[in-house]
Amino acid sequence: MAVSKASALVDGHSDHPHPTGESGIPRHRRTSSGLDRDSAAGERGKATGVSNGAAGSSTTTLSNGHARQPNKYKKPSKRRKARSVLRRFRRFAVKHTWTIPLLLLLVFVSLYAANPTESNIIHHFLFLSYKTPASSPERYGKGLWDLAFVAFYIILLSFTREFIMQELLRPLAQRCGIKPRGKQLRFMEQMYTAIYFGIMGPAGIYVMWQTPELWYFNTRGMYEAFPHRTHEAAFKFYYLFQAAYWAQQAIVMMLGMEKPRKDFKELIAHHVVTLALIALSYRFHFTYMGLAVYVTHDVSDFFLATSKSLHYMNSPLIGLYFGTSIFAWIYLRHYLNLRIIFSLFTEFRTVGPYELDWATQQYKCFLSNIITFALLAALQALNIFWLFCLLRSAYRFVVHNVAKDDRSEGEEEEGEGEGEGVGEGKVKVGGEDMGVLNGNGHANGVVKGVGI
Repeated sequence: MAVSKASALVDGHSDHPHPTGESGIPRHRRTSSGLDRDSAAGERGKATGVSNGAAGSSTTTLSNGHARQPNKYKKPSKRRKARSVLRRFRRFAVKHTWTIPLLLLLVFVSLYAANPTESNIIHHFLFLSYKTPASSPERYGKGLWDLAFVAFYIILLSFTREFIMQELLRPLAQRCGIKPRGKQLRFMEQMYTAIYFGIMGPAGIYVMWQTPELWYFNTRGMYEAFPHRTHEAAFKFYYLFQAAYWAQQAIVMMLGMEKPRKDFKELIAHHVVTLALIALSYRFHFTYMGLAVYVTHDVSDFFLATSKSLHYMNSPLIGLYFGTSIFAWIYLRHYLNLRIIFSLFTEFRTVGPYELDWATQQYKCFLSNIITFALLAALQALNIFWLFCLLRSAYRFVVHNVAKDDRSEGEEEEGEGEGEGVGEGKVKVGGEDMGVLNGNGHANGVVKGVGI
């Protein structure tokens, strides 16, 4: 009997429904109180909560001590995903400001690729319009579709400007040891200017060379065979591409993408006069004169921008090169342009027709003479002002050994530190302020104080 009881206890089974005491009287099993059940359930709930908490979810405990299965997270909605993607894109576009122009370029190219013929309206944006029939070499007239051509290349120049400055020139500035952000911005601006005019200056000289009656700054050829209503492809492309550049520069100024200098008002006046000269000379067929003005300013701008870049790099060549830049400035912007202005009082009236005839597009007359002189004289006055600034900077460099652009607003002194005060704006994206370098684009952004 004792053996069977022991085996029953070991196996956990018993023939009796209740355990017995030593006297053999059955003993009632002690039932758990509600407190014990709650305590046990609580312990199980805690254990379950801990294990589920590691997985990032919560559980609830039923009265019977069983844990309810946690609810799974809902999948993010498509609208939320779209907002997230848009937010990331905006941040990327603010940091890399060449993104939007690139997308616009891809849209134009894709639309043209769908039908790469002259019947496609996009053809007017990408290529020259108004080709004259049966002309050798090919010549092109003028019309309103030329505005579409200029608009497309404004976008192209916006992309190249931002991409070159952010992805190429900023690393170059850092490699050259230019650490202050203010100096980095100015260096990138001047280097981009030097690159552009380093290409367009020789291109303008080539176009002039391909126009025999105009070479070399022949003022008489500007008025012979007037009006010049058609041009070869290289001439027209160069002229309109330059128009796109100056229009894009005006947009840069209006958007505040470059830190204003002391000569900011003069620079605004220069852009107004330049755009007026470009538009009027193209519309009223004074493009031969316009080409000469283009070349004189492009080449001199190349020398000046290069010398400024060498200054930021602390090059030992800065003194000699700056002197060369001043010489080029005087010869190109003053001597040659004064010759053009002088021709307005002599050859403008005597060479070629001198009358106003809208039917034959003959605009070389007294009124156009006055307007042309006023604009070129205004441009010359601005150039004289900047020559004075250059000569004063040269005097300080030679006498006091101080190399500083007289037009600067003290950005070199302010930018000597490593702080973010110089040339840095903030762009708000998705509720966050993102510090971005202001300036052209340059160095992680371009827009100053713009909420997106």
